[in-house]
Amino acid sequence: MSLEVYLNFNGNCREAANYYAQVFGSEVTHFTTFGDMPQHPEYVLPEEAKNLVMHARVNIMGSTVMFSDVFPGMPFIEGNNINLTVVSKDEDEVRVLFNKLADGGKIGMELQETFWSKCYGQLTDKFGIHWQCSHESGEVIA
Repeated sequence: MSLEVYLNFNGNCREAANYYAQVFGSEVTHFTTFGDMPQHPEYVLPEEAKNLVMHARVNIMGSTVMFSDVFPGMPFIEGNNINLTVVSKDEDEVRVLFNKLADGGKIGMELQETFWSKCYGQLTDKFGIHWQCSHESGEVIA
């Protein structure tokens, strides 16, 4: 299990990820845009979202830092754009931690299967800290 930092940006994620990779002598190990992800037939992806970064990873001094642009129309508040992310290969552990963190907080996305995780959810705990909880099977996602 690991605890990782997730940074959100307002349309300049690609620039930020490349900047931090350069600053720390690393590289961006993963870029996925919203346009790259499987499209849901009932939800049309807005044109302005297609080239925004849905997910990027940079190794900074031995830690994985994840990056994303906020989806068009979603609120972006500079300073509140950081999430802590629990990543575990144990799905039961993900569920237990999610439920404990959700107690007294607000669930933004119930635990569910996504195209990148068998079990993923988002919440804000009772202290206002934003969390993502994700099962990671070890499979490489395109």
